[in-house]
Amino acid sequence: MTPQDMANVRLVELDEATFQEYKKHLVRDYAADKVRAGAWSRAEAESNAAKDLDGLLPEGPVTRNHLLFVVTDDSIPAEVGIVWFALTDSGVGRSVWIYDLFIHENFRRRGYASQTLSLVEQRAAQLGATSVGLHVFGHNKGAQALYKQQGFNTTSITMAKPI
Repeated sequence: MTPQDMANVRLVELDEATFQEYKKHLVRDYAADKVRAGAWSRAEAESNAAKDLDGLLPEGPVTRNHLLFVVTDDSIPAEVGIVWFALTDSGVGRSVWIYDLFIHENFRRRGYASQTLSLVEQRAAQLGATSVGLHVFGHNKGAQALYKQQGFNTTSITMAKPI
């Protein structure tokens, strides 16, 4: 993506209708990741995912300290993805936690994820955050490579071995 192209990428607040559609996909995808990681059975996965999501976002897209955006490209114009992050305060200061970064399949490998991360970092700085964190599943090697390339460091590793 050229610098000129990057200027066309924006974060636009997610409306309620878009949130409801996003929520369906997020529950399905999160459940599948948890099953693949061996954390949940297929039978419980979708209900667990929905319960987790409802607990994190009890007021949907207007839940306090949670920010949900459609990632757009004005030059197309199109929705290229969605990003969800939250502002947290802890003993080590204010930070942003990225819950989800999803780029639609037909827009992947074009620099949109990197540009979205940059926009999240800019917004985090505006909110007074000093760091940005996220979780990535062990099986998602592409995302791990992207985050390393963008300067994220591993802070914790959970490991399992099937027997």
